Amino acid sequence: MLPVPSPTRPTRIRLIAVVATVGLLAGCTGNTGGHGTQQNQSTSSTTSAVGGTPTQSPPSTIAFSDCAGLFNLSAAGIPADRREKLQFSCGQLPVPVDYAHPNGAKLSIEVIRIHYNAQPQRVGSLLVNPGGPGGSGVFLAISLAASLSEDVLQHFDLVGFDPRGVGLSAPIKCQTDAEETKALAFDADVRTAAGQKAAKGQAATFARSCTKKYGSALAHYNTVETARDMDRIRAAVGDQKLNYLGFSYGTELGAVYAHLFPTRIRVAVLDGAVDPVTTGNAITSNEQQLGGFEDAFDQFAADCRKRTACKALGDPRKAVAALQKKANATPIPSSKHSDKRRATGGNVLYAVVSALYSQELWPSLGTALIDAQHGDAEGLLELNDRYSERGDDGHYSNLLDVFQVVTCNDQKSDPSDATIKATAAKWAKKYPLFGLWSAPTLFQCQAWQKSRSPVPTESAAGSAPILVVGNLHDPATPYSGAVHLASTLRTGVLLTWDGQGHTSYGQSSCIDAKVNAYLIQAAIPAAHTTCPR
Repeated sequence: MLPVPSPTRPTRIRLIAVVATVGLLAGCTGNTGGHGTQQNQSTSSTTSAVGGTPTQSPPSTIAFSDCAGLFNLSAAGIPADRREKLQFSCGQLPVPVDYAHPNGAKLSIEVIRIHYNAQPQRVGSLLVNPGGPGGSGVFLAISLAASLSEDVLQHFDLVGFDPRGVGLSAPIKCQTDAEETKALAFDADVRTAAGQKAAKGQAATFARSCTKKYGSALAHYNTVETARDMDRIRAAVGDQKLNYLGFSYGTELGAVYAHLFPTRIRVAVLDGAVDPVTTGNAITSNEQQLGGFEDAFDQFAADCRKRTACKALGDPRKAVAALQKKANATPIPSSKHSDKRRATGGNVLYAVVSALYSQELWPSLGTALIDAQHGDAEGLLELNDRYSERGDDGHYSNLLDVFQVVTCNDQKSDPSDATIKATAAKWAKKYPLFGLWSAPTLFQCQAWQKSRSPVPTESAAGSAPILVVGNLHDPATPYSGAVHLASTLRTGVLLTWDGQGHTSYGQSSCIDAKVNAYLIQAAIPAAHTTCPR
């Protein structure tokens, strides 16, 4: 896995989507008395542990209030005529810090509800998650309000939430901005004693900082307890059953929900599936992604050779390898006067990975690499900032912090130093562009707190059919993950897109039509359906 996750920041639905895995780098109408009124709430049960005995807790409500003025809706791409038909309301939902003690300490989950004024055939709410872990569902809901079919909006309120630890939901922040900048620049050969020491030291520093700030509560920022939060949200917005749309890591979150609450699902779309076969195993999950990104780079390289503007790069693989070596020896400055950073070899590869999430970014990557060859790293650093959610003021969101916290809390076990060294040697040969650079993150959970919550086997026997969408050429969540997840769920139905980049919905009219029909009518696509590019 790479040191951090990667948000995709091109246009349309994937504006906020982030990577799913530990690696490179995620029909009943509710008891509604009318939109904007306090709903009657169904009771949400919890369990003390996965497979534990359910315990009842009092139903919760969300005191929604208008929040349209808090967001730049025009910049979000919502057309003026559509904005006039939408109501934006926000509120907070208290949930247990520890579901083993549902009446104990609480934290607040930030929730946004976006209502389309004309809903003649309302189904309920559509809960959405962009992935990560660390992505903001609040901002995903806003971007979906701009891009979703009007037909979907006429049937559902969009409900987004910042998962526990993210954004406005009891946010976790373990690193300073300077520390995050240093982490993005990190590039060490862990086959050597010096490289191993540096990687272990960086991971231990992060773990100590998090533990010092959050103590025992840190263990409860994990996928299982976030899935339980989702059930509280479902009940609080008045839905008897869940309607869900999850991207990337959001597929893992949705699959865990389906495992815990199989009879509470009406529809669930899991797009860009995290592979349940490799979940929780740092080496196998990362190796799967490494193969995906190496293949994606070959596709970029082939495209680059065809474009006049990109041909000046020369052989793309050789060019990137040479830039990485050059930048590690003498970091490359930016021509942007306000940016004093210098790009290292780590920054070069982060820029490449960021652009491989979307074919729309390939031209920007080619230009950035050519500029770097001429001594200007501005384009490379901009791609790094897109990846890490760094603002113009130099401040990072807490995406990277949450990613590492949840990753370690979900991880079953930590590889030994010897295993990591041997794996690095293997990856350096098998994945020549990304393998050795990615290996240091195999140390990231060794110093972590030992109270873990591994993701359970994501079987959802007894649930309604769940739609799993897989992209044949997805670099971040390779297609095999969708095949495995559809099978593991028992009720999974696989829908395939022969496309490029990360995730599928919002990029193919064929995929969109089938997903929308499933969301609205619970109509399942025919078996073995593949949408063309």
